[in-house]
Amino acid sequence: MPPRAAPPTSQNTTILLFLLLLVAFFPGSFHYLWTLPFKLLAFPFGVLSSLLSSSGTSSPSTSSPSCTELPYCQQPSQGSTMSWSQRTFTLPAQSRGAYLITDIVMKEVPEIKQYKVGLLNLFIQHTSCALSLNENWDPDVRLDMSDTLDRIVPEATSKNPDLYRHNDEGPDDFPAHVKSSLIGTSVTIPITDGKLATGTWQGIWYLEFRAHKHRRNIVATIQGEKGKQ
Repeated sequence: MPPRAAPPTSQNTTILLFLLLLVAFFPGSFHYLWTLPFKLLAFPFGVLSSLLSSSGTSSPSTSSPSCTELPYCQQPSQGSTMSWSQRTFTLPAQSRGAYLITDIVMKEVPEIKQYKVGLLNLFIQHTSCALSLNENWDPDVRLDMSDTLDRIVPEATSKNPDLYRHNDEGPDDFPAHVKSSLIGTSVTIPITDGKLATGTWQGIWYLEFRAHKHRRNIVATIQGEKGKQ
C-alpha cells in the first residue's frame, strides 16, 4: 500500500506563520503595519492643511496665555536685570540650643534692602548645627525644640556606651550630625521691597547641637531684581 501524501499546507497557514516570525524577529513591524492604513488615510488631510497654511489660512493658536493675561504674574519692570549677591558672615559663638538670628542676618546682609523682589538663601557650613524657620516670639518654643531633639536623638551613656560608632569628639558628636540632617543646613526666604517676606510669627533660627561653644559661618546668597537706586 503506497504511503499517504501529507496534506498540502494552506496559503492562510503560510501567511500566518510568516507574520508570526516577522513579529518575533521585528516587534516594531507589527505596530508599523497596524498604523499604516491610518497614515495613508491621513495623508490627504495633511497635504490640504499645509496648502491652507501656506495661503494664510491657519487654525487658531493654542499657545499658552502670556504673562499679561495671568492675574498672578508680575512682569519685570522696563530695563530690569537679574542680579546676584553673595557674602559670608560668622555667628556669635554659642553652645547647644536654638537661637533667633533674624536681626543678625539683616545686619550682616544689608544688600537685602536693595532688592525689589528676590530670594535669600542662607547656608551654614557645618555638620553639627542647622538653620530653620520657626516661632519668633515665645522663647519657650526654642527651649522645647532643643529638648525634643535631645529625646529623639539621645547621647550615649554609661548604660549604652556603644550606642554609636562615631564618637571621636565626645558623646554629643554623632547625635549632632543626626540632628543637623533632620533639620537641614539651609533656608530660602523671599524678598519683597527690600524686606524678608516672612510670616508674622516666623523667624530665622540657628540651632547648635554641640555642648561647647562654636563659631559658625553662614553663606548668604541673593538672587533677584534690584529696585531703583
